[in-house]
Amino acid sequence: MANLRALVKRRKAVRNIRKITKTMELIATSRFQRALKRAQEAEAFTRKIAELAADLSHNAGDVSHPLLVSRPVKKSLLLVLTANRGLCGGYNASVVREAMVAIRQYQAANTPFDLEVSGKRGIAFFKFQGLARTQEYTHFEDKPSFAEVDVVASRLIELYATGQIDEVKVAYMKFINPARQTAVVETLLPLASVAATSSAAAAPSATRVNYEFLPDASEILEELVPLALKIRLFKCFLDAAVSEQIARRVAMKAATENAGELIKEITRLYNRTRQANITKEISELIAGAEALK
Repeated sequence: MANLRALVKRRKAVRNIRKITKTMELIATSRFQRALKRAQEAEAFTRKIAELAADLSHNAGDVSHPLLVSRPVKKSLLLVLTANRGLCGGYNASVVREAMVAIRQYQAANTPFDLEVSGKRGIAFFKFQGLARTQEYTHFEDKPSFAEVDVVASRLIELYATGQIDEVKVAYMKFINPARQTAVVETLLPLASVAATSSAAAAPSATRVNYEFLPDASEILEELVPLALKIRLFKCFLDAAVSEQIARRVAMKAATENAGELIKEITRLYNRTRQANITKEISELIAGAEALK
């Protein structure tokens, strides 16, 4: 027979946990709304600047930009975007799973690669796996700023332009809509694949635009192409932020509901135990009274 005092303590503990998970759910919902607004605002700009970079590069004649040039991959770089905190369901596990697929492909092909990780959860995972990290970032939270991302993107541009790396990939949780997010590994550099994708996404019936470059095509591309990369990387961080809050909100909502069900079960067990104890005491009183006759 369960102990009534233990049941009371257990029910109180579960109620306290439910209060915490409910609060975390509300916080995640609030942060999700802000992160969603930023991601949606950046979506159109990211797509348009990629299309513009693709159109300008196609119309620039012999002028090109180092970030648009593909070359044999002698060394790659993989950037993994995870969260600093847990309690967000399978968010971190999904991202590192996709990252590990890319890492195994590098290892199978004997391709050297650098691993950069954002988020304490991802850092802890790869440390446990024994994989060396060339860079670690823990300062990106639910509101990544463009200035913070600009520092990372500028360094990636320098590494690629100087030939220290030949490819940059990013593993993150891509935000599609509030009901769907998927872990992906996308190629950031070279931007040629991005430009081709953006051009293909444009309307097939769109009329080809002829551009006049002033002062010249090289100077315009020198400004526009790096900006397109920075904006795209910034969008990856925004997607990761909003996807993390969605995952945390769903996880905390499920935890709150499970806590409510557990409280009901404990309450039913408490009531049955209390009723059994009362019945037992009444039976003992009746038996005692019969014995005194």
